[in-house]
Amino acid sequence: MPGLIVTIEILMASAILAFFIAFAAGLGRISRFSIVRKITVIYVELFRGTSLLVQLFWIFFALPAFGIQFSPFLAGVVALGLNYGAYASEIVRGAILAIPHGQTEASIALNMSRWQRLRLIILPQALRIMLPGFGNISIELLKGTSLVSMITLTDLTYKGLIIQNTNISYTMPVFVLLLVLYFVIALPLIFIARKLEKNASRGVVKT
Repeated sequence: MPGLIVTIEILMASAILAFFIAFAAGLGRISRFSIVRKITVIYVELFRGTSLLVQLFWIFFALPAFGIQFSPFLAGVVALGLNYGAYASEIVRGAILAIPHGQTEASIALNMSRWQRLRLIILPQALRIMLPGFGNISIELLKGTSLVSMITLTDLTYKGLIIQNTNISYTMPVFVLLLVLYFVIALPLIFIARKLEKNASRGVVKT
């Protein structure tokens, strides 16, 4: 149970960070400033193109050599947030670009500022498109939390391995229980994602 609580805590904290980064990086990819676009591309490709485990090791073990030190919990949250935020930023970018250009032209004709166009016209429609992708990212993020056991964070997997190491005969029941518990944690995420998608689709005319 202590490991389960840690897993849920790191899931919630890293999800908040990941979705915040997703919007920042997703908007950065379509910024009118080339320097912002280039910096965002470097970040996204770096974190999508390297292993999450290596990123965890870098943040927890390598950064202290440069005077930057994180607790195991914070290192796990930062690594997971940066990694899955990079993937989710592509969902944000794709959803925004999926909005017909005529919507932007119409808002310009109404003399709306760039921020007003984004806040009132583009994002409300794009959010509906993002929801399925965000649901998938949340579940992937949950599965990714199991790697934080590699940086001494006493999460669900870490506690399970401790029990399994005390007696090899516990191997089967421990790993079966881990599968069940991760699935139980994932179920609310699945139901919430489906509920949000259903609510967002109300009143939408399908063509």
